[in-house]
Amino acid sequence: MPRIFDNINESLLTYLLDTLDHSYKADFCVGFFNLRGWSSIDRNVDKWDGLDGSCARVLVGMQRLPIDELKAAFRTYENGILMDTKTASSLRKKCAEQFKDQLIIGIPTNSDEVALRNLSSQIKAKKVIVKLHLSFPLHAKLYLMHKKDKNTPIVGVVGSSNLTMFGLERQGELNVDVLDHDACIKLQNWFNERWTDQYCLDISDELVEIIDTSWARESVIPPYYIYLKIVYHLSQEARAGLNEFKIPKVFRNKLFAFQQAAVLIAAKKLYNRNGVFIGDVVGLGKTFTACAVAKIFEEDYYYSTLIICPANLIEMWKTYINEYDLKAEVISMSAVQKNLKDKKRFRLVIIDESHNLRNNKGERYKAIRAYLSENESKVILLSATPYNKEYKDLSNQLRLFISDDQDLGISPERYIESINGYHQYVMKHPDTPIRSIRAFEKSDFPDDWRELIRLYMIRRTRTFIKENYAIADDNNELYLEFPDGKKSYFPVRTPKKLGYEMPEEGKQDQYTRLYNEEQVDKIGSLNLPRYGLAAYVDESKCKQLSTSEQKIIEDLSRAGKRLIGFCRTNLFKRLESSGYSYLLSLCRHIQRNYIFIYAIENELDLPIGKNYTDMVSSFLDLDDTDDFEDDADQVSIIEFSHDPNLYSQRAIKSYEYFMQPNIRKRFVWISSTLFTKGLIKALQEDTDILLKIVSDNFTWDPNQDRQLQALYKLITKTHSEDKVLIFTQFADTAQYLYQQLSNMHVTHIAVATGASDNPTEIARKFSPGSHNLHPTSNDIRVLIATDVLSEGQNLQDCHIMLNYDLPWAIIRLIQRAGRIDRIGQNAKEILCYNVLPEKGIEKIINVRARLSKRISQNAEVFGSDEVFFAGDPTSIINLYNEKAGILDDEQDAEIDLGSYAYQIWKNAVDKDKNLERLIPELPNIVYSTMESPEKTDGVIIYARTVHDNDVLAWVDLAGNLISQSQKRILEVAACEPTTRALPKHEIHHELVGKGISIINTSERDTSGSLGRKSSIKRQLYTKMDEYIKENDGTIFVSTTLKKAVEAIYRYPLKEDAKNIISRYLRTNEPIDSLVKLVESLWEDNKLCTDPDDSNYFDEPQIICSMGLVEKKV
Repeated sequence: MPRIFDNINESLLTYLLDTLDHSYKADFCVGFFNLRGWSSIDRNVDKWDGLDGSCARVLVGMQRLPIDELKAAFRTYENGILMDTKTASSLRKKCAEQFKDQLIIGIPTNSDEVALRNLSSQIKAKKVIVKLHLSFPLHAKLYLMHKKDKNTPIVGVVGSSNLTMFGLERQGELNVDVLDHDACIKLQNWFNERWTDQYCLDISDELVEIIDTSWARESVIPPYYIYLKIVYHLSQEARAGLNEFKIPKVFRNKLFAFQQAAVLIAAKKLYNRNGVFIGDVVGLGKTFTACAVAKIFEEDYYYSTLIICPANLIEMWKTYINEYDLKAEVISMSAVQKNLKDKKRFRLVIIDESHNLRNNKGERYKAIRAYLSENESKVILLSATPYNKEYKDLSNQLRLFISDDQDLGISPERYIESINGYHQYVMKHPDTPIRSIRAFEKSDFPDDWRELIRLYMIRRTRTFIKENYAIADDNNELYLEFPDGKKSYFPVRTPKKLGYEMPEEGKQDQYTRLYNEEQVDKIGSLNLPRYGLAAYVDESKCKQLSTSEQKIIEDLSRAGKRLIGFCRTNLFKRLESSGYSYLLSLCRHIQRNYIFIYAIENELDLPIGKNYTDMVSSFLDLDDTDDFEDDADQVSIIEFSHDPNLYSQRAIKSYEYFMQPNIRKRFVWISSTLFTKGLIKALQEDTDILLKIVSDNFTWDPNQDRQLQALYKLITKTHSEDKVLIFTQFADTAQYLYQQLSNMHVTHIAVATGASDNPTEIARKFSPGSHNLHPTSNDIRVLIATDVLSEGQNLQDCHIMLNYDLPWAIIRLIQRAGRIDRIGQNAKEILCYNVLPEKGIEKIINVRARLSKRISQNAEVFGSDEVFFAGDPTSIINLYNEKAGILDDEQDAEIDLGSYAYQIWKNAVDKDKNLERLIPELPNIVYSTMESPEKTDGVIIYARTVHDNDVLAWVDLAGNLISQSQKRILEVAACEPTTRALPKHEIHHELVGKGISIINTSERDTSGSLGRKSSIKRQLYTKMDEYIKENDGTIFVSTTLKKAVEAIYRYPLKEDAKNIISRYLRTNEPIDSLVKLVESLWEDNKLCTDPDDSNYFDEPQIICSMGLVEKKV
């Protein structure tokens, strides 16, 4: 009777090994051959010499073939199936590829590596020969072993087991041995007939090549190749964009190489993700890039484009629309609330200076987002300063085209790690999907935001462009070359101090009487009640509020002390700008206070400027350059005065003017009777303080204005022939400088503020060359401007810039420098002047610090500045000392990871063209090992998840996660072609497995949801998770329980299971009973709705790994 080998009662593998120990050759016919499974029997085959047939012949009959090709390959005739030579050869190659695919599935092990290398050696020594049977599908399983035994020279086994670990040992099968000599001879003949068939093709050499080029190869792979394999895959989207899109013809001779790359990569991101953020630092041509991308979508997909930009950039954009023949319209950002809803559908929308929309509470923001959502428009965001004070500035801009709960494919890994994992995240934020933009807003970790930016942003710095695209001339100075051969150099930004003398110790002048700590205390003591009206509402009269009044109060309440702090800071900034601007602003405050006092005394409605309320509703998200109240210019044109009677008379006239029908609609109105007497008291107290300041400093003499005189000397003597660009924060200061310099006979001078009809036209007359215009005798030489020209304008005909007043944000200085430090600048040096006293710099620092302290004590906030110089005295001192590099834009600019990875790849390929072929051909799972740059042993694993996300993990020798930051890991993996490969860690593959486990767990967990805290699912999961943690490693925690708990986390509970478990939870059954119930429900497939989902156990695909070995001293 034959013996049965079912791998339950008797193991087929054990029987084969015993028999092979006494055999000198073997013939195997199997349907499927697992190369890694060869390790089960390779030691027996290794003792054979391969001569005179002393070998193992393996006939593979059912290797999976592409079904369509099989159908085409087999043609049925009367005599059966016919296979032609050409088709057989083609199928042979495809089958070889499928053997190759075997080796990139799963996690590598040391035993697999040894076995595969051994199989390769055995095939080379002719100890193993493998053929592929193609004449017809062959599903047979036959094992024939030849012994030098006269009684039983051949031993056979037939049945169901393939030559795999599962078939030989791990799963139930049915096989029987064949010992009858005649039967064995017949089986041998049957095998030989198929072995010698015309279309039974030897694939031994192909298998050797597959193994010897796989991760199990004997030869060492250079670490540099692994590094490049990582950047090759990380730059996939960038490379795809470069291959799939073409630069429009109208732009081919206008863009530098780095701009062309940005255009094509941006087009790919826009196509894939419906939005892209072009965030190159100032001066690198974001506008050109956006125009070219719009042209691609116009030509390829018939899109038309809507451009939303600040009002001062409308004319510039109209010029580009005409120049590049774009099917586009342009609308001012300030007009969107009124006009955007009536616009036709534009499939593409460009938002220039998008950082102005960093607050999602503003009405403009809501109007734009509503339009984009309704029309399903793709979006291009442009800004050199994507975020101001916090990362949420960035996420709010991305929200214009990303919905709150959209699955981004990535999650904030560092934040999740900081709160102890994915399950804790779900417990803490049950209503926030883990891969959503809202999830990222929980994180303050830069690494998390870098991962998010990688998906949507293109951002390069000057340093990046210099290092990767610039050409060095004979003097080793770097330049970019236009397509027409013209050179554009990278000038040096040189900070310069324009000093002015301060009065001698113990003496005062008109400036020092104002600019001192006493003045700060006076500003700090102001109540500023018009900016905190909500604090003065009479609660007993709240029921009398109309709907519109209620909304006004709510808006004012939301701003609270934040608005007061903004106003207080604004006053001080005017003081620093110029004494004239400060005093004029105080006079306006006095006049507005008197208007309120008049209205209250006469029980009239209070007029509140709409600019004021709009600012409140958008949480102060505006430029703090000019006065933000709008009184129809009635108050704005006020002259100096310290006469209370004059202010009272003007208040009456102003109020009457406001009441005119066409003027009244410019305000919102609220009854003065709704407020307590504390309001008028606070108004009177402030007015008295302000009148005293104005009275003490009533006479302002420009001839004694030391800053003004220093400026006059600079533009008439130091740079008498050069163009000079003067920036100030305030229109009052700009007009003051323009008027005084004109009085001093400075010619060819102009001023540009937010009130200017066409700032772009002024910019053209100042810098005609950068606008492709010819110079004329009427061109502007000296231009005074507010920050209305600090964004988007090309002013590079000029190379001298001066900051008349010192902004409180270093980024503002950098933006201003970017107006003249742009592509096309011919000067080798950019001079950036800052007006500072020759002595007494400490006074500026101390006064600012004092204001900072006062505002903080009042629980107020400053304005919208990113870096408050009072907290950063080093920046002021560096400007004072003219420190080189202080105005460079690299300090807060980090390039996007996609561009970074692509550039590494491109630079490598440019140096060695062979890499373009070698790296893509490296199979997955390959590895190398090098010296660790951070003196930490471990392994870096790069994988692609089942959701097609690129994920990196860096683990230490204990398998603990060090980092999943792609940027950090890429920097750690960086190496050179000469970097030496070291022997791998003995546990390298084991660490890869642990890294994949971390990746796989995070990938699976991100799709889990436990619901609200009171849900049955959450309660059950919490109890089971705690039970496993307390008892893990004991007999009480089974594999079944762990699988069940994972399923509970990932899948919905079935309704019957929910009811049963609910009863258990209500009756407080012992935990052991609940555990048994869960295991029972799981085993009966009654626990979750989808526990057999095919993706449940899918492993990430390992791309490559890099071992890191600490240098031994």
